[in-house]
Amino acid sequence: MTKQQKRYFGTDGIRGRVGDGVITPEFVLKLGWAIGRVFSQEGRSKVLIGKDTRISGYMFESALQAGLSAAGADVYLLGPMPTPAIAYLTRTFHAQAGIVISASHNPYHDNGIKFFSGDGSKLSDEIEFKIEAMMDEPLVTVDSALLGKAHRVDDAAGRYIEFCKSTVPSKVNFSNLKIVVDCAHGATYHIAPDVLKELGAEVITMGAEPDGLNINQNCGSTEPRLLQAAVLEHQADLGLALDGDGDRLIMVDHQGTLVDGDEILFIIAKAQQRLGTGKTDIVGTLMTNLGMEHALQNHGMNLHRANVGDRYVIEIMRKTEANVGGEASGHIICLDKTTTGDGIVAALQVLAEIQQTETSLQELASLVTKYPQRLINVRIKKSIDLANNAKVLAAVKSAEDKLADEGRVLLRASGTEPVIRVMVEGRDASLTNQLAIELADVIESLDTV
Repeated sequence: MTKQQKRYFGTDGIRGRVGDGVITPEFVLKLGWAIGRVFSQEGRSKVLIGKDTRISGYMFESALQAGLSAAGADVYLLGPMPTPAIAYLTRTFHAQAGIVISASHNPYHDNGIKFFSGDGSKLSDEIEFKIEAMMDEPLVTVDSALLGKAHRVDDAAGRYIEFCKSTVPSKVNFSNLKIVVDCAHGATYHIAPDVLKELGAEVITMGAEPDGLNINQNCGSTEPRLLQAAVLEHQADLGLALDGDGDRLIMVDHQGTLVDGDEILFIIAKAQQRLGTGKTDIVGTLMTNLGMEHALQNHGMNLHRANVGDRYVIEIMRKTEANVGGEASGHIICLDKTTTGDGIVAALQVLAEIQQTETSLQELASLVTKYPQRLINVRIKKSIDLANNAKVLAAVKSAEDKLADEGRVLLRASGTEPVIRVMVEGRDASLTNQLAIELADVIESLDTV
């Protein structure tokens, strides 16, 4: 029996270029109605809507609001707020669902809609299929007396700031830290600097002047070069780079060196171990650096690898009862603190460890020796069965034998483009590079047969 495929939902909601495909006002209006109908089947529902700072957010907020109201659902408008804030507020408002209008780290011309259930987690497959089925029904407006009402939540930012501060011990403050924070001209622009200031830090703010078009533009977690320069210029202790919707974090130490999600995940796991609050099981992804896995093993912890995507990381975290998990890209999930990836909360855990151990970010990250990694994207014209192709399997085995236990090979098909991703990781950079090229050549030769 083949698994049912979703028509609209990807691994993290619905996303695309504004005006193309389903990212249109008409579709989003109907989507709001469908969500309202699904969540109102057991009585009148309450749905929160938040967004990042891209210009199309206003248009889609209005469309969602109209659709939800037509279905009889009450709407609470949060304005520009980080994705994890919407997950948190959905729980605390006892809402049936939370909606985020955001395309995360993508440029301004993209947008998307993602969702949280009442407990602040991603929607189940069952609910997503129900919403998709409802999209096929004619849009029927409820009686005027039953239309949903709209409410503007004026204190949403303050509520979330207080929550973020509560995730570090009350006796910890950052009064001796100078921090540069890059908000990517995104949803954290009025949140992250205030959290750090209220915890005592000296804060230099970047990327906090959104104009609807500059979100993620040459800034944030995907473009941290300006942050690295600013940390050196201001002689800061460290820098934080968030992405457009605030669920990713990349850090920079006092020498301008990047500290990525793998290293941040290790630091938080090690801090919890030191405090006696951690678990031995930590969750990463197929792309998590082997050096990080070995660092965890050296400190008595085990790495479980999930498929790429925070949805899959959280799945494995729940199965293994892990406290922390994440991706090299900076999605860090602290399930003992919140229900989804949260860049600000992750940063605070690292800052608290810096303060409590009186060490620098550089020293904490130095416990991870990352292995050289070579990634080659091979564009293909036809599908290749990587799991069953004899030539591919032989080439992979040969590469793994040469790496022995000091490296690994990963081949995976992209889910969004006709590309096979060839990744080789090993202690020896020259061998790693050579093996990646040889494997890419094997894939290319198959595509021409």
